[in-house]
Amino acid sequence: MNPLPPCPYLPPSRAGLDWRTLHQHRGDHRGSEFYLACLEYGQSLWQRRLAARAILCLDRAMGAELEGRKEILKQWPIPYAAMAWILKRTPTDLLVGNPRVHFQHYADRMNEPRRDQRRWRAWACWAIARKVHPEWPSDPKHRVVEPTTTEIEQNLTRFGFNDEVAQWQQVLSDKSLAASP
Repeated sequence: MNPLPPCPYLPPSRAGLDWRTLHQHRGDHRGSEFYLACLEYGQSLWQRRLAARAILCLDRAMGAELEGRKEILKQWPIPYAAMAWILKRTPTDLLVGNPRVHFQHYADRMNEPRRDQRRWRAWACWAIARKVHPEWPSDPKHRVVEPTTTEIEQNLTRFGFNDEVAQWQQVLSDKSLAASP
């Protein structure tokens, strides 16, 4: 099977990446090296046509402990643009499930560490999924109040990094990510 084109918002993947790439960062080793490994492995999974697993890998990147280690974010920002790009370009024959439901459940069931930061990043991705694929339904059995974009913005401002809201808003305003007519 032909590999998918690389996501321009993720670093190139290295040969031989697999689950061990992230496993070596278990425990307290989830800083900038873990973040970069998640982005690289996400790219690798994407190119290998494993879209759903690539999305999960980007989730993990968003949970990295980057406070005090923000240099990596100058080169590889929080992967909102990568998430949108992958959601928009996943071929219909690939398993992706319903990312809207995934993010809805993920945000509502978030635990520590950095629960609030990670929770609002998940809601930000939920909003991206809704924009890219408005036809994806929410989970009617999951009783959660879905936040407004204003609430997401306020909480990303409160719990995220300085320019994180601007990056997320830029992705949401990107006309090329809107659903096809």
